[in-house]
Amino acid sequence: MAGNTRIPKAELTGVYGAVVKRMSRKMLGDVAEPVEVAWHNKKVLNFSFSVGRQAQKWNRCDRNLKSFAHMAVASLIGCSFCLDYGYFQAHNDGLDLTKAREVPRWRESDVFTPLEREVLEYAEAMSQTPPTVTDDMSARLLEQLGAPALVELTAFIALANFMTRTNVAFGIESQGLAAACDLKPLAVRSTT
Repeated sequence: MAGNTRIPKAELTGVYGAVVKRMSRKMLGDVAEPVEVAWHNKKVLNFSFSVGRQAQKWNRCDRNLKSFAHMAVASLIGCSFCLDYGYFQAHNDGLDLTKAREVPRWRESDVFTPLEREVLEYAEAMSQTPPTVTDDMSARLLEQLGAPALVELTAFIALANFMTRTNVAFGIESQGLAAACDLKPLAVRSTT
C-alpha cells in the first residue's frame, strides 16, 4: 500500500491545487501519490496530464488490448500503483475484469485469446532493456490489428513505460484503488 516516496509528497496549494485535488478525488476517491510528487514541478505534471488526456482520445486499438498491455508493462516493471490503477480503471471503463486481474500471470492463465497473448508478449518485449521486439512479432500484430491500431498500441505501451518507470523511480506504490471497489485481488505474477 501507499507509503513513503523517494521524493516527498508536496501539498497541492492554490486554486490549481484545489482543482487537481477535486478532480483526483472524483476520479479515484483520493489524491494520487504520483500527482503529489510531481506537484514539485508543475510543468512535468502538466505534461503528464496532457499526454494522458490525449492518449485517452485514441480509438484505433481495442481498449481491452491497451489496458492489458499497460498492466503487462506495470507487472514487468514492478509498478504496483499502475497495476492497481489499471485494474481500477478497467472496472470503471467496463472492460473485462476477469482478464485484467489475470494479466500479471498471463502466461499461465487460460483466459486470454491468442491475439491478447501476442499483445501481452509485445508489451513485455517493448519494456525490456534493450527492447526485444522482433520482426515476426510486429508482423503478426500488423496483420491482425492493421497499421493504425499497431501504431496506437505501440505508442500506448511506450507511454505505459514512461509512467510505470517514473512511479517506480519515485518509490510510489499501490494506493488500494481496486480494493476500495471491492475488486478481487490481482493474480500474482509467477516467478518463472
